[in-house]
Amino acid sequence: MKQYETMYIIKSNLDDAARAALVEQMHGIITNYGGTIDNVDDWGMRDFAYEIDDMTKGYYVVVTYTVDVDGLNEFVRLMKLNNDVVRLMTISTDEKKGK
Repeated sequence: MKQYETMYIIKSNLDDAARAALVEQMHGIITNYGGTIDNVDDWGMRDFAYEIDDMTKGYYVVVTYTVDVDGLNEFVRLMKLNNDVVRLMTISTDEKKGK
């Protein structure tokens, strides 16, 4: 298993309960594949540098987790299919540590 970090942006029009449910659902994908959530950092509501699909702000979340490749692929696939996720970017943090 490798460690990854994903930063994703959730639409700003979701209320707190819906946003929390979405975050829990997405992170559940990782744990369902035997992975672990190592850290969740809520950056909160932030303005975009430019408009994305007529939106000017979004809710940023950064999550660090350990999972195998199958879990990572499913997590990214389902995030991309979710209409409430505006953008996401995933990196392997093992490479930063020199592993």
